[in-house]
Amino acid sequence: MPAAVARGLRETQKLRTRQALLDATLELLEGEHSFASVSLREVTRAAGIVPTAFYRHFRDMDELGLALVEESFRTLRQLMRDARSAPLPARQLIRRSVETFVAHVRTHRRHFRFIARERAGGRSAIRAAVRSEIRLVVSELATDLGRFPITSTWRTEDLQMTASLLVAAMMNGMLDILDLPPSRPDEEAELTRMLEKQLRLVVLGAGQWKSA
Repeated sequence: MPAAVARGLRETQKLRTRQALLDATLELLEGEHSFASVSLREVTRAAGIVPTAFYRHFRDMDELGLALVEESFRTLRQLMRDARSAPLPARQLIRRSVETFVAHVRTHRRHFRFIARERAGGRSAIRAAVRSEIRLVVSELATDLGRFPITSTWRTEDLQMTASLLVAAMMNGMLDILDLPPSRPDEEAELTRMLEKQLRLVVLGAGQWKSA
C-alpha cells in the first residue's frame, strides 16, 4: 500500500475515533447527567476504545468538552449566515432565520441540551467557551444588521446591543424547543410563531432607536 494512502486511512480512522468519543459523550449526557459527572473511562468504554487511546485525541475531558461546544455552534453559525444572506424582506428574513434555528436545534437536540446545561453550570472552561461562541454569534449578527439602510449609521455599540437582544431571545427559545415533545408539529409551529413575534418586536423597537 502506498505511504500516502496509508496515511490517509490512518487520518480517516483517527477522525472517526474522535467523532466516536464526542458522540459517546453526548449519549452519556442524556437525561439529567452533567458533563462534570461523566468520567473519561465511561466515555472510552461507550466509544469502544481503551482509555489510553483517548489521549491521542484530547488532552483531558475539558478539551473534549470544548470540542463539543465548537461542534455545536459551528454548523449553527453557518446555517444562520446562509439564512440571513437570502435576498428577502426583513419579515421573511426573520421567519426564515427562526425556522432554520428551530429545525437545527430539534435535529441536534443532544448538542443543545449539553449547551443549555453547561451554559448555566458545570466546568468554568466550558462555560467560558459557550459565552465566547454566543458573543461570536452576536458579533456576526451585528455586522449583518449594519448593512440594513435603517441601521447603517448606527454606532457599533448599538448594533451589538440589538444583536444581543435577538440572540438572547433565540437562546431562551432554545430551552422551549428542547422541551417540545416528539412528533408534535402543532406545538412546534406555535413555538416558531411566538419566537418570530419576539424577534419582530425587537426589530420594530430598534427601528425607533436613535443611535447617538
